[in-house]
Amino acid sequence: MKRLKLKASAFFFISAAMLMNNAWSEQEYKPDAGFVWKDGAEIYAKVCAYCHEANVGPKILNRELPVAYIRAIVRSGILAMPAFRSSEIDDESLAKLANFISQKASQH
Repeated sequence: MKRLKLKASAFFFISAAMLMNNAWSEQEYKPDAGFVWKDGAEIYAKVCAYCHEANVGPKILNRELPVAYIRAIVRSGILAMPAFRSSEIDDESLAKLANFISQKASQH
């Protein structure tokens, strides 16, 4: 009887571990759907302006910087500019931001 209880307990723990492992491995990270930037101007104002409008980083608006350059600098960083991972700014938001920064002053 003791052996049967031991086998049942072992079976229970192994089954539970397998189910939990399966459940955890199948979960995919999805950002909170409630957090979406309105546009590139909002991203710039709430993230970039802290440095780029306070003379910490260089002025980047109205310089007509190429979109590809902006995206590369945001992702990899340069000098005092930190790199922003896709978990910090997703690709869609980065595209909005890069398009906003690359525009001329008359379009802001």
